Amino acid sequence: MIRPLDSITVVSLEHAIAAPFCTRQLADLGARVIKVERPGEGDFARSYDNRVKGLASHFVWTNRSKESLTLDLKQPAALAVLIQLLAQADVLVQNLAPGAAARMGLSFASLHAVHPRLIVCDISGYGEDGPYRDKKAYDLLIQSEAGFLSVTGTPEVPSKAGISVADIAAGMYACTSILSALLLRGKTGRGSQIDVSMLESLAEWMGFPLYYTHEGATAPPRTAAAHASIYPYGPFQAGDGGTVMLGLQNEREWQAFCTSVLEDAALASDPRFDSNASRNQHRDALKGLILAVFGKLTTAQVLVRLDQAQIANARMNDMAGLWSHPQLTARQRWQTVGSPAGDLPALLPPGRSNAFDCRMDPVPAIGQHTEAILRELGQTQAQIAALRALGAI
Repeated sequence: MIRPLDSITVVSLEHAIAAPFCTRQLADLGARVIKVERPGEGDFARSYDNRVKGLASHFVWTNRSKESLTLDLKQPAALAVLIQLLAQADVLVQNLAPGAAARMGLSFASLHAVHPRLIVCDISGYGEDGPYRDKKAYDLLIQSEAGFLSVTGTPEVPSKAGISVADIAAGMYACTSILSALLLRGKTGRGSQIDVSMLESLAEWMGFPLYYTHEGATAPPRTAAAHASIYPYGPFQAGDGGTVMLGLQNEREWQAFCTSVLEDAALASDPRFDSNASRNQHRDALKGLILAVFGKLTTAQVLVRLDQAQIANARMNDMAGLWSHPQLTARQRWQTVGSPAGDLPALLPPGRSNAFDCRMDPVPAIGQHTEAILRELGQTQAQIAALRALGAI
């Protein structure tokens, strides 16, 4: 079976989430990804927690199907190995501190002169130029700078996303940019530089509130899990303590909701609730009526009524609910991958293809592939031993 990125080699100087998430997606598509890590400690995301049989949850998620090569790039002997490796690579990905790669001679300009087909993808918080270039950029900080916190949370308390949305956005755009650069190289024969900014990635995702406030218009309010301008649209509690999400889009659905879910057809024409604008204005009163009905029902019973009325709905799952989600099971989305701690469950990447199966290889131990890669580069056992004695690998 041929995968889209078979024969493509990616070398990555990566840590944390944005770059590892990017390169794991390339590995899913068949690329050989060589992850360069610090000797001994490796990617610092390895020590974020120990929740997965002693391994870190972030690391397990973003690093399957990779080879781990340990190099202390502060040592000339180790840097020479990396330069040798890049001569055979198609893509270099890095999310080191701003300017660190360039100081090691790994800027696009330096590499392109020697390896004109090499694609270089630099991932940073704010981009390679501009007044914010050298600022530290953690996910929460970018969520703040991008205005994400201004629209997320309750009216009283802004809230960050429970996942690393800025890192994930940057990783996604880095991956798609690399794929486009590979296509472009197929036409021109030349590699290109990609400069991915976490701020710009998340700013793109903020397109709706950006345009909503065009020319100084009032910003959308923070409404927790509810919708800022449509009601009812959001979470409602059932009598057994479960939470149901539902959303109405038009007056036809409002009438069906009153008749089949609340079992009170007359409510549909109540002047307080006979339009979305009115319902939005009288949220508290309508919420009380809905909760009075839902409070006599179990979560499952509420969901049945909503489904019968063809009202969009969802159960508010916790992580246990997602692990056991019947739709993921029915579509056979779970597979098993190896790891230093043994076999682990792993979700197949989104985007099921009938042409190939995604690569689902083990999560590597620190430096697991170092000797094999060095031998592949022509290093003798004595040379490898000398590098190890120097602490370069």
